[in-house]
Amino acid sequence: MQDRLRGTRPFLWADESADRSLRLRHGNVLVAPMVGRGTQRVPNGLIHDWIAAVFIPNSTIHALLTIAQNYDKYKHIYRPVVFDSRLLGCISAAQDFSMVWRRRVLFVDFLIDGKYRAQLFVVSARRGYKVTESTQLQEIGNYGQPSQRYLPPGTGSGFIWRLYVELEALALTRDITHSLAWLVSPLVTHLSVQSLTTALHQTRQAVASLPASPPVLSCSVGNFNPISPISRGAE
Repeated sequence: MQDRLRGTRPFLWADESADRSLRLRHGNVLVAPMVGRGTQRVPNGLIHDWIAAVFIPNSTIHALLTIAQNYDKYKHIYRPVVFDSRLLGCISAAQDFSMVWRRRVLFVDFLIDGKYRAQLFVVSARRGYKVTESTQLQEIGNYGQPSQRYLPPGTGSGFIWRLYVELEALALTRDITHSLAWLVSPLVTHLSVQSLTTALHQTRQAVASLPASPPVLSCSVGNFNPISPISRGAE
């Protein structure tokens, strides 16, 4: 990000390749690994590092922020993966929110209840970026059964133990044993790509469905000019 801010690299990942930019303008959602094949081993875990981009034509940064910062509606915009969501509060330039998301992996339902902090960094009237970091993630064990319960943070299946988002998405999971790697590794890669692709499709649809003058959210931060058209897609 520092190279992008200094101008030594294009601000948008999409602009690093003419073919990439053209494909986005044709309506594609692009997803690519940031390290190796998207996964890097660390002691007792895996880091999944992917980047994705979408182009949203005929819109404004204000419209995009109306969706990106409306945490109470994430459960409607990003369903069925996001099971529940709500804004917890604003602290200076940061926003705290919670989100329960659900994924089915093989034959098991996983529900993760997380608390997150998002910060919006305004670079100019037309550029900015947002970083979201999980502050607590808890797996909900035995979902839908009488024994349903919240597992302590850092315990459980290790499906996701930590999450950072710029769209680049950076996630930490438990390591995959060699005996199951042939089965689970392709599944993890598929989930990463599918999740980012679906989320960006849903974001584009939500922005496109906004009225001509989107409401100003009470917890919005930043000083973007709300009438400046987006001439390039936002990552």
